[in-house]
Amino acid sequence: MDMNSFSPLMPTSPLSMINQVKFEDEPDLKDLFITVDEPESHVTTIETFITYRIITKTSRGEFDSSEFEVRRRYQDFLWLKEKLEEAHPTLVIPPLPEKFIVKGMVERFNDDFIETRRKALHRFLNRVADHPTLTFNEDFKIFLTAQAWEFSSHKKQGPGLLSRMGQSVRAVALSMRGVKSRPEEFMEMNNFIEIFSQKINLIDKISQRIYKEEREYLDEMKEYGPIHILWSASEEDLADTLKSVASCIDKCCKATEKWMSGFSEALLPVVHEYVLYSEMLMAVMKRRDQIQAELDSKVEALTSKKADTDLLTEEIGKLEDKVECANNALKADWERWKQNMQNDIKSAFTNMAEENILYYEQCLATWESFLTSQTDLHLEEASEDKL
Repeated sequence: MDMNSFSPLMPTSPLSMINQVKFEDEPDLKDLFITVDEPESHVTTIETFITYRIITKTSRGEFDSSEFEVRRRYQDFLWLKEKLEEAHPTLVIPPLPEKFIVKGMVERFNDDFIETRRKALHRFLNRVADHPTLTFNEDFKIFLTAQAWEFSSHKKQGPGLLSRMGQSVRAVALSMRGVKSRPEEFMEMNNFIEIFSQKINLIDKISQRIYKEEREYLDEMKEYGPIHILWSASEEDLADTLKSVASCIDKCCKATEKWMSGFSEALLPVVHEYVLYSEMLMAVMKRRDQIQAELDSKVEALTSKKADTDLLTEEIGKLEDKVECANNALKADWERWKQNMQNDIKSAFTNMAEENILYYEQCLATWESFLTSQTDLHLEEASEDKL
């Protein structure tokens, strides 16, 4: 199978219990389950780093066993991503979390940072596993199954840093030429990416600001309740009312904490992942342009007869096949990505809307209950005065 082509067929074993699980939106039976958990800190004389346990369960025949357990650090995930991009330059590779997501002099490996990264790494591997082509990549299989010494040996293979730097410089020059001959359908695709990038980055910033402001609001509200308790000690006639207010504030604090937890887990990661996806898509377009530019340069050389005509004709034929495969792979993956993006974002905002309604209903019910109790108390006192 060509490295950039798609194959809808996934080898499965009908006898496996794993294959009895079928996801609603997936036409094929899922036969690869990956979990990233149990982060562990490692301190050496040179560096401090975190490794994560990766458990893989599968029924695929190309795997030597049905279950594997390995430990990988963040740099290993970077290696895998680079290998996937190298093997499939015009497929949409799922993004990894940034190397550092906390700006400023903040504790690098605090619990929140580690947990946020763990979830992102878990999501990355499962995105790759669910991809119809990437899931069968040999480096992906090695990443999931090879033990430490074997994996380290495998990572050392491949071009060196200077070679990759030379290739990247040439790639930039070629990609600039490729833009000039970019087909209209890819121009439209690029325009979509640019607009999408602007919108999703703005939504990401606004979402982060909302969360920050809600955190500040919660911190202040938590101080507000105890003040009413202290106040009730010096106001005998208002003591019950003030304590009720404090109780309502406490209930609203708990509701707000629950809302913030849902916001940070259901919406923020989805939005930020697609910020990273937008950057990835721009890189994919550049790689496609580079392949196109290689073909254009050979055609130009043939036209001007600057080199051996027979050799150029052979090279052009190979490059034409490469361009066609690259374009077909990108177009197919583009539609798949757009559908996933629409489903993910729609689901995230729908869930968030439902959480918002529930949150405000809870807070409203709390204060309505308080007002009702105060009205009943006032009526009782009025009745007692008449007697």
